[in-house]
Amino acid sequence: MTQAPNIVLTGHIDVPEERREAIRAALPAHIQLTRAEPGCLSFLVVEDRCHPGRFNVSERFTDRAAFDAHQARMKSSDWATITAGIPRHYTVTEVPA
Repeated sequence: MTQAPNIVLTGHIDVPEERREAIRAALPAHIQLTRAEPGCLSFLVVEDRCHPGRFNVSERFTDRAAFDAHQARMKSSDWATITAGIPRHYTVTEVPA
């Protein structure tokens, strides 16, 4: 039986200066909630030292269903409200488990 591929998201968000403190304040809860989700293998959001306001994102989920469940939860979260309107620059790929 073939195992479903992991779903990997990588990329960044560029946060305007006037919204950075709110993002920084909300980030620990967002990370904690995401890492507790079933199927989350890894989840990192790190502020880029070379690009002010850029937050690099890396996520890995066991399969498409886990990734989709994360996306659904996130869309109705405080994080979604706090980051509303900030463009995401993400790539989502399937990789062997």
